Amino acid sequence: MKKLFTNYNFEFNKNEKKLITSFCKQAMKQMGNDNQYFGETKAFNSILEKLNENSEIVKLTKDEKIRLTNNIKQNIDYLKKQMDKSWFLKKWMMKSLYNQYADIYENHFKG
Repeated sequence: MKKLFTNYNFEFNKNEKKLITSFCKQAMKQMGNDNQYFGETKAFNSILEKLNENSEIVKLTKDEKIRLTNNIKQNIDYLKKQMDKSWFLKKWMMKSLYNQYADIYENHFKG
């Protein structure tokens, strides 16, 4: 049976907030003012505002959660591909970032 109501309240620790903030800023910088990405830009801007409020619980909308989850998942897949075809040094440098994104995804967004 499908759940009727889903909770979109998240409790991120300080490091997770920093990582998600930098991820959102980078995504917005890459998308720029392109009208094609209006929805993503609006969602990431709203997420940034909510993360900067310094409240313990971050309340996301369904759209924000879906867009953030999809982009984090794509980033994890991209980092995994890059690590698989790179040499030891690059793989070693990317592994901590990959693990941080994977932990956030597993702990908060998977399911």
